[in-house]
Amino acid sequence: QVQLVESGGGLVQAGGSLRLSCAASARSFSWYTMGWFRQPPGKERDFVAASTRIGGTYYADSVKGRFTISRDNAKKTVFLQMNSLKPEDTAVYYCAAVNMIGGVTDSSRYDVWGQGTQVTVSS
Repeated sequence: QVQLVESGGGLVQAGGSLRLSCAASARSFSWYTMGWFRQPPGKERDFVAASTRIGGTYYADSVKGRFTISRDNAKKTVFLQMNSLKPEDTAVYYCAAVNMIGGVTDSSRYDVWGQGTQVTVSS
């Protein structure tokens, strides 16, 4: 069973940066599509970014140009570099994995989730 552990969340001022990491225990990590989702207080979980096993990257419109997803298959880790953070980026950020390609923005397609890490952006 794949397990995911996120880290790197915290409190940052608007305009600042954070880098989230998600370490996976998957034996064949490189085969997984890895996604980042976030859930603001009192709201639903939304897609943020995804990295597919064939090298594709996808972003929500709200984070394009500010966030970058990357992965290190040798270290079985996916990263989310978040720059120019805004108060509306405040949320619990979740890492997710699925062994397939397609529908990467749909949270229901992912079958493994991390515990989440809190990101708070102050104004």
